[in-house]
Amino acid sequence: MQDWFWVVPVSACVSLIFAIWLVFRVMSAPKGTPAIIEIQKAIAEGANAYMKKQYTVVTIFFAVAFVGFFILSKMGFVSIFVPYAFLTGGLCSGLSGFVGMQVAIRANGRTAFAATKSLNQALRVAFSGGAVMGFVVVGFGLLDLACWYFFLDHYYAALESHKRIEIIASAMLSFGMGASIQELFARVGGGIFTKAADVGADLVGKVEAGIPEDDPRNPAVIADNVGDNVGDVAGMGGDLYGSYVEGMVGTIVLAVAAGLGTAGVVLPMVLASLGILASIAGTFLIQTKEGADQKGLLSSMRRGIFFTAGVVAVGSYFVIVAVLGPEYRGIYGSVLVGLVTGIVIGMATEYFTSDCYKPTQSIARSSLTGAATVVINGLGVGMMSTLVVILAVAVGIWTAFWSAGGLQNYHLGLYGIGIAAVGMLSTLGITLATDSYGPIADNAGGIAQMSHQKPEVRERTDALDALGNTTAATGKGLAIGSAALTVLALIAAYKTDAERLGHTVQLDLMDPRIIIGLLIGGMLPFLFAAVTMKAVGRAAQSIVHEVRRQFREIKGLMEGTAKPDYTTCVSLCTEAAQKEMILPAAIAVVFPLVIGLLFNVEGVIGLLMGALVSGFALAVFMANAGGAWDNAKKHIEAGHFGGKGSDAHKATVVGDTVGDPLKDTSGPSINILLKLMAMVSVVFVSVIIKFALIR
Repeated sequence: MQDWFWVVPVSACVSLIFAIWLVFRVMSAPKGTPAIIEIQKAIAEGANAYMKKQYTVVTIFFAVAFVGFFILSKMGFVSIFVPYAFLTGGLCSGLSGFVGMQVAIRANGRTAFAATKSLNQALRVAFSGGAVMGFVVVGFGLLDLACWYFFLDHYYAALESHKRIEIIASAMLSFGMGASIQELFARVGGGIFTKAADVGADLVGKVEAGIPEDDPRNPAVIADNVGDNVGDVAGMGGDLYGSYVEGMVGTIVLAVAAGLGTAGVVLPMVLASLGILASIAGTFLIQTKEGADQKGLLSSMRRGIFFTAGVVAVGSYFVIVAVLGPEYRGIYGSVLVGLVTGIVIGMATEYFTSDCYKPTQSIARSSLTGAATVVINGLGVGMMSTLVVILAVAVGIWTAFWSAGGLQNYHLGLYGIGIAAVGMLSTLGITLATDSYGPIADNAGGIAQMSHQKPEVRERTDALDALGNTTAATGKGLAIGSAALTVLALIAAYKTDAERLGHTVQLDLMDPRIIIGLLIGGMLPFLFAAVTMKAVGRAAQSIVHEVRRQFREIKGLMEGTAKPDYTTCVSLCTEAAQKEMILPAAIAVVFPLVIGLLFNVEGVIGLLMGALVSGFALAVFMANAGGAWDNAKKHIEAGHFGGKGSDAHKATVVGDTVGDPLKDTSGPSINILLKLMAMVSVVFVSVIIKFALIR
């Protein structure tokens, strides 16, 4: 199996080399006019200032956590390598987000200028910029896993194979925890920043002042564009980075329980390697023609994604037979289940959020009777969208379990569920590229507006932006769906680890410990969403007051003869994001530990299951409702039901501002909450067993 393992670091390096090539491709595109360059620099300065402050806070947190893990390792509760694996996990996650954002803040102006030439040129620049994030995430994630596996395998070479694999799996779990904490800070902090700026800019600029979106007279317009990068690029990258590595490490632990040895440990990483190579090929299929409508643009994206999924679907059979042997070919079905489930989630999300289909069109039509009906219809669409996604995952869980042989071997079936999560995320390179491209296109539209480009330029960037809203919603759906499978695998890994440490796990639904855990776990996603929503609300209020003040006090601002103070709005968003992201992180870390110390392993399993059930549905609802509201607004702006400036348009702007924190802050952060709580539980299982009040 070691021969197959070498495919993993090689493919990770290929991914990073391809990302470097994409960087040169983006940077070789013309920067644009002096006005475009000036605006691009202002966005870059704001984004870099925010990231500097965020990484300062994160560094302090990781330093404290490292000391805590180091003490636990000296006390014998965790491996001596856990503190270091924890650090590298957070470092690689943060580095991925930073690199992806640096390219995005340089691709936005180039995309705006490319849009002066053609729609396809603008698509290629924006997509290349987004693809950097996709391939940096999978490259760094897989490379870090490979390096740790290689090091630990050699360090413990003298141990018997089964014992060696157990230790390796345990140490690598802490790598996933480091990535989870970093992604939570990135997603929550970035989400608070971007939605505070977006809501403040829209409410005062569009609704009160009646000026267009991204109008240079709006004091919050630069902060809004900065937020697209720190929240929707760096934040989303961190989110899916976590899912990517956590899915693999969870499956690695289940491989040990299933008795698959080294082959079962190596397989998830080899499948991810296959996905990287297929994703690279798929990127070259994404292009469009001038004047393409939303269905045409969506088709161009689907072409690349479906090709990638097809290559993985075919190639994974031969990989599984070669690595595990023909007697385990049933696990191939689990890979197919993951791929198909991911596609179903993507198509369902597209249906409920794209303005090409009835659900979003119905929200736009309801704007004729005011903002209240827009909000009501959007809530209904979001709630309805949970049906297809949850059924798809439910069917996927059972099918993956059955296909892998779970009816004969329970642990092998759980391994199949983990492999399904790996299969779903195997195409992450290209999937994340289609997601991260969206904020670049959104920024390009703002730059085109602020630099006073011709109307057809903004029309092209708006078409790409609308597509980006749909692909972003699809990416969120994939992140949430994969998180559900990943968390289920981690819960199984938690139970397995507890039993390995000598604790007899009793899963009786009438056990008060499990009931208490279920109730508190079911409540936690709502508490988490409330905290993050209120954080956005408080930050947005400060932006609204500041924008109103500038419109009131700066003479000539509305006439365009004076410039607004962009820096103050950026600073307000930055300060709010840093302050408000601490409590959500504390919720994710503290609750599993407290419940574990009070009600032992059984209470924690109840907590994680309760959070998974309610959090999964809540996250899907929030992401899809927000996406539908956003595209309903875009539908009006395209000229339907009165077009821009009409009462119908103002009603959809209100709906969009309600949906913004749902789809870009609270909704996508919930899946991180679920994964982080599971990772914390697994890493601290020995502490919980040792010190729990109830034995």
